[in-house]
Amino acid sequence: MDQASVAPHPYLSETHETYRSQLRRFVQKECEPHIDAWERAGELPRPLQLKAAEAGVLGIGFSEEYGGSGDNDPFYQSIMAEELARAGAGGLLASLVSHRIGSPPVDALGTPDQKERFLRPVLEGRKIAALAITEPGGGSDVANLRTTARRDGDHYIVNGAKTFITSGMRADCITVAVRTGGPGIGGVSLLVVEANTPGFTRSPLEKMGWWCSDTATLYFDDCRVPAANLLGEENRGFKAIMHNFNNERLMLAAQAWGFGQVCYEEALAYARQRHTFGDPLIARQVIRHKLVDMKMQLDAVKAQLDLLCWQVREGYTPVSEICLLKNLATGMLERVAGEAVQIFGGAGYLRGAKVERIFRETKVLSIGGGATEIMKDLAARQLGY
Repeated sequence: MDQASVAPHPYLSETHETYRSQLRRFVQKECEPHIDAWERAGELPRPLQLKAAEAGVLGIGFSEEYGGSGDNDPFYQSIMAEELARAGAGGLLASLVSHRIGSPPVDALGTPDQKERFLRPVLEGRKIAALAITEPGGGSDVANLRTTARRDGDHYIVNGAKTFITSGMRADCITVAVRTGGPGIGGVSLLVVEANTPGFTRSPLEKMGWWCSDTATLYFDDCRVPAANLLGEENRGFKAIMHNFNNERLMLAAQAWGFGQVCYEEALAYARQRHTFGDPLIARQVIRHKLVDMKMQLDAVKAQLDLLCWQVREGYTPVSEICLLKNLATGMLERVAGEAVQIFGGAGYLRGAKVERIFRETKVLSIGGGATEIMKDLAARQLGY
């Protein structure tokens, strides 16, 4: 396509595009050549965190005083998700930036001392942060979580378990949702539990995809956590969790678009170079129609994603719209990834192809951060149904 015919992006500046180019170089040099090895290892190497910090991956949206960018523009976060997705491995994105769900409560609620201990070293790539909310007996039902934290002098005694925790095996500091009060949302607090806390153990989980992202079940057996690790006020953690979910869901939609775009680009390139019966695959009308349908779905998601990023940047909180966007984007990814594998044929079923890996990993985005069914129900309540 003639570049002169491509309209400029209505919401992005030259600075946004400079950041995109910076991240693209990081992914091409430091990530793509090593993805297969990291997938086999089942985790990312810790030195990658330092390289990511240097490349500007880790600090976007966090307080400048503690090593962040100081700019909470969601377009930078969206660009980050889109560019990391170009490596074609969801585990890279999930684990490398697990602090994007683990550290916002520290940034928003933490004292200066807490931010020095639990935020600055994470943004500098020296430590890894995770978020622990989901429990073995319940996923999205945060109001009824059962992990308890009982005050005992200058400590809390924590008992319970969390599961499906991204970066759960490598994390140095984990933001944990605990019950400090009575039942319901009014008894939930947030505590930072450090990896060396006595009584804290963890075990790895094997998954369908996201292999290079270590995932774990966490166990708390009479863990003595300093009361100084409480984020904000006791029994006031639920609101922070919900705010965190809104941002996570918006970025999950950005991830879905990014991976869908990779599938489209890979399928288009393959259709142009693969020949069948003497002609390139793209000469077949059925293949061209598949590609057009993929682009149509991608463009629809991108338009809504950009609109909601703009609304959030302007100070709005479009909760129902974000829920619906997450469903729209993740459903799109399942369809687009499936069509990409179909275009690749047998080659798309072999390990090593980006489309094969992405196809295996589509379901996790439809489940993580709130399953599709939960998103529909939450959107319906927000819309007054």
